[in-house]
Amino acid sequence: MQLLVFTLVYPFLRLLSLLPFRVIYVLSDACYIIVYKIFGYRKKVVNANLKLVFPNKNKQEITAIEKEFYCHLCDMFLEMIKTIGISQKQLQQRFTFTNIELFQNLEKKGKSTMLMFPHYASWEWSIALGQHIKSKGYGIYQPLANRYFDEMVRRLRSKFGATLIATFQTKDIVEKNKKENVLASYGILSDQSPMPHKALYWTEFMGITVPVHTGAETISKKQDLAVVFLKVKKLKRGYYQGSFKVLAENPNQYKDFEISQAFLAETEKSIQENPAYYFWTHRRWKHRNKTPENFKTLD
Repeated sequence: MQLLVFTLVYPFLRLLSLLPFRVIYVLSDACYIIVYKIFGYRKKVVNANLKLVFPNKNKQEITAIEKEFYCHLCDMFLEMIKTIGISQKQLQQRFTFTNIELFQNLEKKGKSTMLMFPHYASWEWSIALGQHIKSKGYGIYQPLANRYFDEMVRRLRSKFGATLIATFQTKDIVEKNKKENVLASYGILSDQSPMPHKALYWTEFMGITVPVHTGAETISKKQDLAVVFLKVKKLKRGYYQGSFKVLAENPNQYKDFEISQAFLAETEKSIQENPAYYFWTHRRWKHRNKTPENFKTLD
């Protein structure tokens, strides 16, 4: 069944990916009408999230953010498909970096890097980084249920210099690279919601106390990885800009959870600058009413 679905759907996706960007965004406008106005995909979740974290905004302001978010969501969906047929030159033109030398200087020092970023603006096109760095690039992800689509995504990312590794593989691969002196960079989306019983740390995110993923910090401390935040701005439709900020060049000099806290603080800044580009369909605050049994350490 997985093969049948892939065989039927892939040719259509491939055809879409070959369309000019101007056509892609016409389709995105149509997608917005279907997703938002007709079906209202996760509209209740988005509206509830926005009201929760922006209690001082009125109904009109919430609705304006909501509409702009769905426009952006549809853009991202079509841009993901477009990635199948996009050239390296096109990708480099559409996702640029302001201070790539910061990242390159860490490489010159022989520092492998944990690159943390949230579901904001375009995380998919961050693969453009692979053309600017010397280190071996890894993207930490959750494998797709359909193994044929999963393999397609892996091949696609490798075209731009990134190797995808499943979350459960990360610890072993980072440890292996450390032992073999492989200069590497690991990209991870760290703003998702962990299960309450597995959370080591709870803190406020957008004013709401929630459990926090601390895996990136844990691995970085154990393997002495420099921790860098990737801030992404949407300049205009189809164009993004990434900027780097070092959260911890020597992570073991920081107290437990201090790096994770710094990541959330940077994520909040991006959301406050333009909330429409955050991934509001995700139930990030679903465990807010749970009470943590105790705070643990990273040991």
